[in-house]
Amino acid sequence: MKISIIGGGNMGGAIASGLASGTVFTPQNITVIDRNQKNIDALAKANINGVINDYSSLSEADIIVLAVKPWFIEEVLDKHAKSFNSKQIIISIASGISLNQLSEWIIPDSAIYRVMPNTAIAIKESMSFVASHNTTKEKDELILRIFSELGKAEFIDEKLFAAATSLASCGIAFAFRYIRAAMEGGIEMGLKADQAKETVIQTLRGAANLLEANNSHPEVEIDKVTTPGGITIKGLNEMENSGFTTAVIKGLKASYVK
Repeated sequence: MKISIIGGGNMGGAIASGLASGTVFTPQNITVIDRNQKNIDALAKANINGVINDYSSLSEADIIVLAVKPWFIEEVLDKHAKSFNSKQIIISIASGISLNQLSEWIIPDSAIYRVMPNTAIAIKESMSFVASHNTTKEKDELILRIFSELGKAEFIDEKLFAAATSLASCGIAFAFRYIRAAMEGGIEMGLKADQAKETVIQTLRGAANLLEANNSHPEVEIDKVTTPGGITIKGLNEMENSGFTTAVIKGLKASYVK
């Protein structure tokens, strides 16, 4: 099975890297098309076939991934329409481009998917959401298998894509911002930068794994470490006094664009 990815930037390159270490595709059957030599050079280190503005692989691909900016999608599809055929699976990761729009721009009867991953897909830790148009059960299972190898994947109604994008795709940046803030706090209290980073990363990893292992609500786990009159509740109350929860919700809603 062959796959061609149009766009080798942050997300397209991350998808290619993740796929190259999976079981569905060999690196030799992954082609990434880009116009930036730096992106192509980075992919070459993983033995992925990267090409500069060479779209010849599209006609032979079983799956085509559209990983360019949303405002380039229609132009790319129109310019290379002759390279597409109805037997191919088309995947778009362009935020804000609906399945209805894609179906108007792509050759009729094509199986079309919208997928919203995050950059952790490069290390097989993405949370990816999928919506589909004109597909079959077999194709749905294939797409779910591909993206489940790259983290966790879930089919959702397309109307939920804006919320899913804010929570998972934008959300990874919000998580990094918390890590940075916690590191700065640790440094102010006397820890070295690397030590602070390692501490925060492991703490978050433990928190996430604990929630998953116990299948519990975050507040249940919080209650376990907030003793009356203790230092944890003092810290939590100070964060809330500064608008922690409100700031997170406002940030998510600001990124929520229907």
